[in-house]
Amino acid sequence: MTIDRLNRFVFQGNEQIELTGKEFDLLSFLASNKGKVFTKKQIYTQVWAEEYAFDDSNIMSFISKLRKKIEPDPEHPFYILTVRGVGYRFNREA
Repeated sequence: MTIDRLNRFVFQGNEQIELTGKEFDLLSFLASNKGKVFTKKQIYTQVWAEEYAFDDSNIMSFISKLRKKIEPDPEHPFYILTVRGVGYRFNREA
């Protein structure tokens, strides 16, 4: 996967992946911090730049939609990994 932050494009091989603005921001944030684990609250405050609204389902929904677009097998993610009981991290091997 190639993330072009300047032009806000994501490519999987030669295929461009269409992302919404927030999906791109979320992916860019996680990918910029490979291997680092973030809580849902940390992700929300970094990506949405607002006070955390205690709505975990919003973050989970965005992660799910993003996985469906970027993961070869969304049921067994390679890029965005769940850290049970904590949050999410971007695979440092990606």
